[in-house]
Amino acid sequence: MPRTNLSSTTASTAASSNPDLPPPGELCAIHQPNFFPRLTTLAKLFAADYWIILDDVQFTRRDYQHRTRLAVLDDPYRRQWLTIPTHLPHGRRTAVREALIADPVRSRRRVAQMLPQYYGASPHWPALRGELAVVLDLFETNDKTAEVAEASTRLLLDLLGWRGQILRSSRLPARQGRSQRLADLTEATGARSYLCGTGGMKYLKTECFDAIGVGVIPFRTPASGIWVHGRENSALNALMRGGLERTGYELLAVAARYRAVTRWGGSGRASCSAGPAGRRSDRPGPR
Repeated sequence: MPRTNLSSTTASTAASSNPDLPPPGELCAIHQPNFFPRLTTLAKLFAADYWIILDDVQFTRRDYQHRTRLAVLDDPYRRQWLTIPTHLPHGRRTAVREALIADPVRSRRRVAQMLPQYYGASPHWPALRGELAVVLDLFETNDKTAEVAEASTRLLLDLLGWRGQILRSSRLPARQGRSQRLADLTEATGARSYLCGTGGMKYLKTECFDAIGVGVIPFRTPASGIWVHGRENSALNALMRGGLERTGYELLAVAARYRAVTRWGGSGRASCSAGPAGRRSDRPGPR
C-alpha cells in the first residue's frame, strides 16, 4: 500500500470529493483524529490496513482530539497535558471536522517549546525533530484542530513505516445507527475485519457486522514493557525512550497477532461480547 504523504492533508484517498476506494484489504480501524495519540491508539491504527478518520461525530472536550499527555523520559508518572485550545462554533453539536484552533500562533509556539522540553534530551529526538515542521506549519496554514491532530498521527505512523490508507467518514456512505454505521464504513473499504477497542466493545452490536460478513476483532495491547503506560501517555514517550526500531518492533508484533486472526479465522470474526443489549454511550466514537 502507498505510504501516507505528510506534506499535505489531502494526500489520503478520502480527500477527493468522489474518492476511489482502495482495493479490498484485511483490517479496518475507525477512530477520531487524536493529537499525538496514546501508544494503544497508535498501535490499533498501525495494525490496520485502513484508518477511517471519524470526523463527522460530535467533538468531545476532555478527550484526546485536541490534547495529549506528555511524560518525562525517566519518569512516566511525571506528566503534563499539551492542549490545543479549541473553539466550537456550534457549541456541543460541533463536529470534529468543524472545531477551530482558538489561537494558532500561541498553540504553535507552545507545541514547539514543550516537545523539546520533554524529549530534546533523547538520542531519538532528531528523528522526530526533522519531521515536526509538517505539523507546526499547519498551525499557520490551517485553522482546524482535526487537521493538526490528524497530521500528528500521520507523522508517527509514517516514521514507523505504516503503509496503510486513510479515509474519512464524512466522505463515505453509511446508514444511521451507531453500530450499523461503523459496519457500513468498514464494508466500504472492503476490509474483512473491524478492529474494535475495549471501549467500543461495551456498546457495539456485532450482529450488524455479522449481517454483512465482516468480522469484529477486539483490540488489546500487552500490559508489560513499553505498554505499561500506553493507555495514558502519548506514544511520543515510548518513541523517545525506546526509539523507532524498538517501538516499531513492538507494534509489528501486536499487528501480526491480529493479522493472524484474520488470516486463520476466515472472516476474521472473534469470539467476543457486545455488552448488554441496547446499551448506549455518550462518547462519540469507537475506542
